[in-house]
Formats: sequence, structure tokens, C-alpha cells
Amino acid sequence: MEIIVSENNSESGEKAGKSAAAKIKKTIAENGQANIILATGSSQFETLSNLLKDTSIDWSKVNMFHLDEYIGLSETHQASFRKYLRERFITQVPALMSYTLINGEGDIEDELTRLSEKISQHPIDVALVGIGENGHLAFNDPPADFETNQAYIVVDLDQACRQQQLGEGWFDSLAEVPQKAISMSIRQIMLSKSIVCSVPDLRKAEAVRNTLKQEVSPMFPASILQNHPDCELYLDADSASLL
Repeated sequence: MEIIVSENNSESGEKAGKSAAAKIKKTIAENGQANIILATGSSQFETLSNLLKDTSIDWSKVNMFHLDEYIGLSETHQASFRKYLRERFITQVPALMSYTLINGEGDIEDELTRLSEKISQHPIDVALVGIGENGHLAFNDPPADFETNQAYIVVDLDQACRQQQLGEGWFDSLAEVPQKAISMSIRQIMLSKSIVCSVPDLRKAEAVRNTLKQEVSPMFPASILQNHPDCELYLDADSASLL
């Protein structure tokens, strides 16, 4: 794992966005197209913004997936990750080759099947991810399932995860935060050829320390990134402060 520490979130996001853009363009040049994963949440604002600044990316040759979505939450809700991606990415780029958004409403088993079939046809080249305050990767809270071969799974959101969503301002009360979500599995994330992981802010410092200093364990879900052959971890001074 390569660790890149910057002075602040803005600088860290710029470096992460530029690296992701370069990887996407290189993949398109080599393969004719690129399959990517985008993360959501406030920690990804700077990275995504800087990725979008690269106007030389041919988005018509890109297939996009994302990591997770709440079960039972309308796409019109401000916390919906489908809404996030439509507003902050999909409507900001020329037409993508395709994009696959997770629908947490309706028949969940059918949705899991649809998502799994879709991603099996598009092996991921570049994954943009983050790490939660509790060390989760996507919505795989501790103890995370490191063993399932399913591409997408239904997960229970723990108290720390739900509290983070409230603290970031996506919900007005803890009672409003859903208790379940559809999440890309740990093994599916780890199948990505390259991973660009952006983790700013002081509130993520303990999770960053555990990710890097603890033995790889389901109790520290993001620690699995230690085992990935091509993972870049972008930190700012705050998130790296306990290293």
C-alpha cells in the first residue's frame, strides 16, 4: 500500500482525483474502456471534484458502479447515494457508456441478483473508496464478512456507522438513519485492479491507524487493504495524526 499524506483535505483530494483520472485514462488507452467504482459521502467531495476537472477523460468509454445504498430510502432523500451520484457526477460528465446504481427499494433479492450479474460482466479497473469512522469499507461494518463470494450483500448498519451519517448532516435524527443497506462485499472491492482510497479529517484518524497498524481482521474491515497489490491511501494531516 502506498500512503500519501498532504497538508489538508483540499490538497489530498487533488492528488487522489488526479491519480484516479490518470488510472482511468491509462486503462481506456490500453483496453478501449474502463470499469470504475465511485464512493460517496462527504469524505469524497474533494476527490470527486478533482476527478471531474480532468476534461480529457472520455467518459463515453467508462462503466460506473458504486459501493452501497440504504434499504428503504427514497432516491429523493438528501442521504440517497443514487441522488449524490446523479447530482455530483452523472449529470456533470458527458454520457457514460453505462452506470449501475443500487436501488434499495423494491425486491432486494432481485436487486442483488441484477447487480451481481452486471458487475460480473465488468471487472473493475479503478475503485475509489473511503474508510468510515468505525473502519468500515463500503457499508461492511465490523465484524465484516471477509469470506462471502457474493458481489453485493445485505448488511446491518451498526450504531457507530449510523451516528456518523447523522453527524455528517445527512439525517435530522438517529431514528431516521436506516438500519440496513445493500453493500458491495469486501471480496468484490478487493477484486479491483487499482484502489484509490481517500480518507480526510481528524474523525477518521483512529480508523486510519487501525487500518494500517492492526493485523488484517474483520474487526477492522479496511485493514484488508493491506493485502491489495495496488492501493493508494490519501490522507491529510488530521487523518494521519495518529500514525
